[in-house]
Formats: sequence, structure tokens, C-alpha cells
Amino acid sequence: VLKRTEVIDNTLNPDFVRKYILDYFFEEKQNLLLCRHTPRCMHFKCDFLGQVYCTLGEIVGSPASRLEKPLGGIPGKKCGTIILSAEELGNCRDYTTMQFCANKLDKKDFFGKSDPFMVFYRSNEDGTFTICHKTEVMKNTLNPVWQPFSIPVRALCNGDYDRTIKVEVYDWDRDGSHDFIGEFTTSYKELCRGQSQLNVYEVSGDKDSQYCYLLRFPAALLLTASFPLFICFSTQIHFTVAIDFTASNGNPSQSTSLHYMNPYQMNAYAMALKAVGEIIQDYDSDKMFPALGFGAKLPPDGRVSHEFPLNGNIENPYCNGMQGILEAYHQSLKTVQLYGPTNFAPVVNHVARYAAAVQDGSQYFVLLIITDGVISDMAQTKEAIVNAAKLPMSIIIVGVGQAEFDAMVELDGDDVRISSRGKLAERDIVQFVPFRDYMDRTGNHVLSMARLAKDVLAEIPDQLISYMKSRGIKPNTDPPPAYSPAYSHVLC
Repeated sequence: VLKRTEVIDNTLNPDFVRKYILDYFFEEKQNLLLCRHTPRCMHFKCDFLGQVYCTLGEIVGSPASRLEKPLGGIPGKKCGTIILSAEELGNCRDYTTMQFCANKLDKKDFFGKSDPFMVFYRSNEDGTFTICHKTEVMKNTLNPVWQPFSIPVRALCNGDYDRTIKVEVYDWDRDGSHDFIGEFTTSYKELCRGQSQLNVYEVSGDKDSQYCYLLRFPAALLLTASFPLFICFSTQIHFTVAIDFTASNGNPSQSTSLHYMNPYQMNAYAMALKAVGEIIQDYDSDKMFPALGFGAKLPPDGRVSHEFPLNGNIENPYCNGMQGILEAYHQSLKTVQLYGPTNFAPVVNHVARYAAAVQDGSQYFVLLIITDGVISDMAQTKEAIVNAAKLPMSIIIVGVGQAEFDAMVELDGDDVRISSRGKLAERDIVQFVPFRDYMDRTGNHVLSMARLAKDVLAEIPDQLISYMKSRGIKPNTDPPPAYSPAYSHVLC
């Protein structure tokens, strides 16, 4: 067990206070298993209530970074639903100490007064609230003085001093059905004014003239643009794959071919696609991806195409998830004839057309090209990449086979920025890796593919941020609009 929440008694709808800090890496698949249990008082054992599997990327990539999934694990039984949310922590490392008291709170108990406690909530970018602290219960009083407590500033407001802090006051009941007394709102900036009339809050509830007072507050970051903040609330990532169907790959029916479909093991194309796609698909809400091929003769007339849909549907080249792309890839190998040459420019320009249509930061496009050999249209490809560098777009190239990939290294631009016709690319948007460098001699393909995905995706966050900064785009905390590019009459 890595982490464990607190126990909340007598409720089927718990709202847990305890939060956990995890290191987040876009380029890695970070698996999570969450199990829900209820404790038995007699023997300190737990009854299993359900579990759910997900990845951290699924949570971060969900709308407003809020993922709702059904609990399972008990055959034939509905185990309820779990809601997981994530938020990037600000850089603020400060703690603050505060103390509150209240006066003339509402009497909720029939045979006594009230047993009040306070609950603090941090507001999220999407307008919802997350519980961040509960005070102790003060027994049988309408004028409680709670103990001082310390809390990280980022837990209260994530470093945004103007962010709303909501405070609710309840009367504690043993059965868990706590009575609502009232609530008020404030902010960290207001609390920083310390003990004064400015920090006297009317607790709105059933009774008038009940107040909370800030007794103690020691006299700490603007919201900065970051990759998690963009993909949580502003930017939808669109993933497109383009696969090399040139004849240099070899006859797919022969075991020496890079496209050979071994019934017991995926080929290099499938492994590279699966390694990268399984991570990046977590950031696409509908898991529908356009998949293209290039360098093949198409039926029925043998026309050579460098931009054809793997599923054969010109008007809708989308495939359902990674499995859908793999199935379309396998089917294409049976219907097209491998030919040539190896031209990248058409698929680069294809994705660039859609990136050019949405340059407001709401969409970002990632093109994965998997190829086996030397590029044939180097000049055109360099020009296409230089033009694409001005757009919200990144390109990943995975080279399979034993060919020399010197030209791909030039396109990568890590050492020397790529140029065309005397014009330098605004940004470095290409990442190239040779697949052979990741083949594990022990045969551990899982570890090999994890390393491959980590390296090819590692530059995407910085590339996205560099585009946003170059255009002066800041995260928009309103949910992004749905976007689905129309592919009709574009493929050729």
C-alpha cells in the first residue's frame, strides 16, 4: 500500500480530506490501483468494497482533471463510483497558522447546544470545491474557540492569493449526519490582513447574526503557465499516426519484412505505435485517432498515395483507440501494395492544415511518423517542418530497421535548428529516435517500449509551452470547446 486515506464513519458518500502528492511525467505511463475498504472495529480488519485501475495521465487528461470511474472487483455487484481529481501544485512552499472563534452560533441539539466544527474548501479552476481541512469538534458550545492549526498555503489556494476559500460550519452528530449551521467565503489575501474587523465573517445559515472571527494569522505567486495546466483546462491534444508502406520494408508475407505479422509477437511498427499511443491516448477524451499510411499503391487502380487512411475511409479516417489503429494497420497490409518513395511532406502538411485552423491554444497536434528508411523528399519535408514550427504542432519520428538515419537526425534539430530556403524554424518541433536503440537483449519488450515512449514524448511538454509563450497564450480555465476536424475531400 503506497497511500491510505482517513476513515470516514457512517456514510456511503465520503469526501476524503487527505491529499497525496505524486510526481507527474507526461512521457510515462503511471499506473494507479485504488481500492476501497471499510474497517471492522473488532479485529482491525477491512472489508473489500471495490477497486479501480487507471493512469495518472487519465486523471490529468480528463476535463478539468476530474475522472469518474465505476468501482469493480466484486463479481455481480455494483460497487459505486469513485471520483478522482488532480491539480498541479504551485511552487509556494509556505505554511500558515490560523485560529478562528465564533459567536452566537445556531443551537442544533435538542438536549444541549451545538458541537461545532469548521470545514475549509479550496476552489478549483473549474468552479468546484475540494475539501482541504477540518477543525476539531468543540463540544456543547455556541461560542467555540478552535485550536490554532497550520496548513500549506498551496493546500488553501495553490499559491493564488485571490482564489476563493469556502468555510462551512457544522454541528457534529455521532451518526455522521452532521447539521449544517452556515458558511462564509474568504481568500488568502483577505486572511493576510490579520485579526481585525476586516476578518469578521457573518455565517450565513438558518439563524441571523452568527459570526466567525479570525483570532490569529501571521503576517506567500501568480498562476504560471505550465504543461499540466494547459492540458487540464485549455488545450486538447490531437494524435495522428503515419506509417511507412514503402517496398523497402520487405514483403509483409515473409518473416524478414519489417511489416511481417508474427502471430506470437508484434513487429517493430506495432510495438512503436503501441508504446507511444498508449500514453498519449490518455489525453484525448474520445480516443478516436486519424491513422494514415504513405508510400503504397492503392486498389483498385494502383494509384500511389502518400496520405491514405488506414481504415480505407477517406471522409472519416478515425480509428477507435490504439487497438483500432492496429487493426486498420493489419488490414491495410492485406489490401495495399508496398511501393515508394518515402515522402514525409504530405503527412506533415496534412496535420499542419488542421493546426493552422486553430492557433488560439485550444488545440495541439502531435504527429507520429514510423518509417524504415532514407527520406526521399528532404527539401520538401524541411520546408513543411519550418512552416509547421509556427503552428501548435509536434512531430515524432521513430526509425525502424537497420538503415542509416542521418537525415532524420538533421530533421531533429537538437544541435542545429532546421532551415529551409534561408529561413530558420521558429521552434524545434521534431524528435527522432531509432527503434533499434531500445531493443532489450533480454527480450523484455515491456521495459524497452517504456523507455522508447519516455524518450520520444519527453520533449512534447516543452514544445507545447514554447508555442504558447511565442503567441502570448495563457491557460484558459474555462473548459475547451469540442473539436473534431473535418477530413472530407482532403486526403489524396
